[in-house]
Amino acid sequence: MDTEKEKKAWREVKYSEKFRNAFRGLHVFAKTTRHLFIHVISALTAVILGFCFNISNVEWILIVLSIGLVFVTEILNTAIEIDIDLTSPEYHPFARDTKDVAAGAVLLSAVSALIVGLIIFLPKIINMIQ
Repeated sequence: MDTEKEKKAWREVKYSEKFRNAFRGLHVFAKTTRHLFIHVISALTAVILGFCFNISNVEWILIVLSIGLVFVTEILNTAIEIDIDLTSPEYHPFARDTKDVAAGAVLLSAVSALIVGLIIFLPKIINMIQ
């Protein structure tokens, strides 16, 4: 069991260290996530289309929130996978279920972002074609 001193030290991390740890977490995420490239390309495509079609402030907010949701769920999925790999190195059906549920959250957020993108950009693309 951790001593009280160790518990206190864990909570009393300097803000600069907290930010350094958070950026380290983003670095770990970037190194370990296989689908990061797809998410980045999708996000850049949405941003470029947003500038091309001069979308409204509300549409920008929806695009930014959708992009953020996908990245946050992917980061949480990665954290869950790292934890499951540590705590359950052998195959276990509950470990598989946990990973699958986390991956399902990423899929749901990505599909939601795609729907938002289609609602915003599809009518503009159709108008441009006609």
